[in-house]
Amino acid sequence: MTDILIVDDHDLVRTGLKNILAGASDLEVAGEASTGEDAIRLSRKLEPDLVLMDVGLPGLSGLETTERILKAQPDVRVIVLTAHSEPPLPARLLDSGASGYLTKACDAGELLRAVRKVAQGERYIGADISQQLAISLLPGTPQSPFQELTGRELEIALMLTQGMRMQSIGEVLNVSPKTVATYKYRIYDKVGVGSEVELLRMALRHGLVSEV
Repeated sequence: MTDILIVDDHDLVRTGLKNILAGASDLEVAGEASTGEDAIRLSRKLEPDLVLMDVGLPGLSGLETTERILKAQPDVRVIVLTAHSEPPLPARLLDSGASGYLTKACDAGELLRAVRKVAQGERYIGADISQQLAISLLPGTPQSPFQELTGRELEIALMLTQGMRMQSIGEVLNVSPKTVATYKYRIYDKVGVGSEVELLRMALRHGLVSEV
């Protein structure tokens, strides 16, 4: 039996995933979380075999949450299930240790195949993600300005696009607001923007976040 922790901030998505997984006798939903902080806490408590992880979580993003879970529990396997397929998120999350990456456009059959393959120790990348990764490596392909960001810069950029204040970001990441400010203006410089509004517009343009 494969125990699974579902991490997504939308009740409807979590319910849909539970219904899909409930039809498989070899899979069991051990728990669910709507934030990265809850996901980390529940992962330690429940010790699931696998985590289905969204990227666009409130506060701590799926990127940082994945890194923290895998640092504390290296045997846990993570499949990213998100609406975001544009660079640099897929490559960053796979580099961070995720064993699979799917978009929410996948069907139930592919989700179950991915879960079973990853549970068996394999990696699984959805066809649309594989195509995006391959295209991004072709010479002359326009690159997202967010690909210039480090992992921590990308994490803070995601938080800034949510409208989080520097004090709150510092509390989540355990760094000072001054350190967050340094990262913020470094991000602005690399991405080529001058405000949080411009950063959000750029993130929307390059598929890093979605309009609600």
